[in-house]
Amino acid sequence: MLCFYKTINNAIVRVDTITEGCWVNAVSPTAEEINFLTNELNVDRDFVNAALDEEESSRIEIEDDQTLIIIDTPLAITEGNNTLVYTTMPIGIIVTQTNVVTVCLNETSAITDIANGFVKNIQTGMKTRFLLTLLLRIAQSFLIRLKHINKMSSHFENLLHKSMKNKELIQLLGLEKSLVYFSTSLKANEITLEKILRGRVIKLYEEDQELLEDVLIEFKQAIEMSNIYSSILSGTMDAFASIISNNLNIVMKLLTIITTLMAIPTMVFSYYGMNVSFGFIPEWWMILSFCTVVVVVSGVFLWRKKY
Repeated sequence: MLCFYKTINNAIVRVDTITEGCWVNAVSPTAEEINFLTNELNVDRDFVNAALDEEESSRIEIEDDQTLIIIDTPLAITEGNNTLVYTTMPIGIIVTQTNVVTVCLNETSAITDIANGFVKNIQTGMKTRFLLTLLLRIAQSFLIRLKHINKMSSHFENLLHKSMKNKELIQLLGLEKSLVYFSTSLKANEITLEKILRGRVIKLYEEDQELLEDVLIEFKQAIEMSNIYSSILSGTMDAFASIISNNLNIVMKLLTIITTLMAIPTMVFSYYGMNVSFGFIPEWWMILSFCTVVVVVSGVFLWRKKY
């Protein structure tokens, strides 16, 4: 899907035709739309293909009069057993002489919020300012997802305190995987932003530099939060693994005690059931009473010794 947006009367509006100062948003573009970008806007085809590569890492590339900035952005997916996992997806921001072009495989909250007018003071004609505002929105989307991960982690933790179920453990494992994805992508994004901050990629005015510093602070905060939540969740998973192992040991100990106590009457009845002549054979109730007393005394002894 290919959409054109432009700031008119301080409000971002979707337009039908592309003009200078427009923002071009391409989400999972078709072959015809890619040809339009490369032929009509003279966008480098390699830049478009790089932005559509799921495994592309965050980086900056400059070719002639165009600049490609690839930034990872968070994306929520659902795996088997309805397990929610957050991953990251690259979004390509191509700055040309006349326009800003964004290319990605799926809709992202940062782009959707800007397109729907939820972000104020957007000026598509000011390419550098628009780029930095988009980067700030991406950083904020990471922070929102990290807070959601923390809340989900606490929720499933409380459920596990009541009952150990595989569903909650699998969901916690998915959240731990999400934090690994976030941590890796955020560190790569930080390196890319530091390159922009040096002023060698795009021209930065004083206000733009302050905004870029704010973006960098947001990404650093997201990195710190990701590391903290990852450490907490990793410790929680290790603790629950120890609890499960301890519970298993308790159950096995209890079963062993029951088996040992039940073996006493079995041995007595087996002894008198052998084909051997005895001088005195007690009545069945005497044998049963004896076995009951032995089992009760043994059980009380084991209980007092906390076996």
